[in-house]
Amino acid sequence: MSQPDLYALLGVSRDADAETIKKAYRKLARQLHPDVNPDPEAQAKFQEVGRAYEILSDPQKRAAYDRGGDAFGGMGGGFGQGAGFSFTDIMDAFFGGQAGGQTRGPRPRTRRGQDALIRLEVDLAEAAFGITRELKVDTAVICPTCAGEGTAAGTHPQTCETCRGAGEVAHVQRSFLGEIRTLRPCAACRGFGTIIPDPCRECSGDGRVRSRRSLTVKIPAGVDTGTRVQLADEGEVGPGGGPAGDLYVEIHVAPHDTFTRHGNDLHCTVSVPMTAAALGTVLDLPTLEADVVPAEGATTDLETSFELDVRAGTQSGTEQVLRGRGVPGLRGGRGDLVVTIAVETPTRLGPREEELLQELAAIRGEEQPAARLKPGSRKGAFGRLRDAFNAH
Repeated sequence: MSQPDLYALLGVSRDADAETIKKAYRKLARQLHPDVNPDPEAQAKFQEVGRAYEILSDPQKRAAYDRGGDAFGGMGGGFGQGAGFSFTDIMDAFFGGQAGGQTRGPRPRTRRGQDALIRLEVDLAEAAFGITRELKVDTAVICPTCAGEGTAAGTHPQTCETCRGAGEVAHVQRSFLGEIRTLRPCAACRGFGTIIPDPCRECSGDGRVRSRRSLTVKIPAGVDTGTRVQLADEGEVGPGGGPAGDLYVEIHVAPHDTFTRHGNDLHCTVSVPMTAAALGTVLDLPTLEADVVPAEGATTDLETSFELDVRAGTQSGTEQVLRGRGVPGLRGGRGDLVVTIAVETPTRLGPREEELLQELAAIRGEEQPAARLKPGSRKGAFGRLRDAFNAH
């Protein structure tokens, strides 16, 4: 019985490479599969094509066939009787090279690096008006010795002899369906398809080393604690000298001695003497801009102070709102400055001071002041019930 021409069955030349043979088989399998083409002749042709691919896809079996050996090696014929075609390859033909979620081909040595995160503490004024800082970061960078290739000088990665560069090896298991072939990452090359026989001594073949470097980061005006500034491509360089990830600078704003921040508003408390609160006065107070240190040789037009008009008779706890004196917003605009006035009552009086205050009390008829109760926030059960009825 004459040997069948396996190359003719697949429609390829005798010098076709493995990829060409695989593509030809997939095309025929999609056309002839019993689920697609119920014609008995097509089913017989489907089995022949499967047996042909089983031989030509295996380098050893293909070499034996090219030397004139038995094409099927006594495997018999028929699906489920050792037909020789792979269940994985059938799945490949219909699902584009992925059987059971497996990815075909070697995995790349070059991959994107991870993102990096560092924390930076800034003053309130720096967070409010922005600043440029020089940072020292410790990240993975491209190996200067091998330029990311991972090999020693004068050498290059070599194709893995075990998987012949495929990055995967086939494991055949017999079952009632025939031979089921699964692909697993090659243990010799760890799925890369290449082996580095002489790794770079600097990076041990990884293509990257850790190094400390200087970096300039511009902190925009209006940032707050928790804000992250993204620096693209400034993170960790990837394995094999792959592209770097991003670097994120997380801001932490240190507490201020005078101002407290609430959103984009600033709050502060100003203490004034009892006499100044009674008579009224004008105070000259520093703004947050007074903390800004201009760059060497730079000029600034920031207003470093403001006038606070304390009107006569100002009570302790009075708030004054200065519009547009707060923190600039990241998306524009600016918050307010809220100043709370605390009236200071003297705790120690000299004889003359005490005499004058007693005279003032007599003039105002406050020598024996009558206590005046003001409604508070706490109410009894009867009061709450009364308010509920009044509300209706």
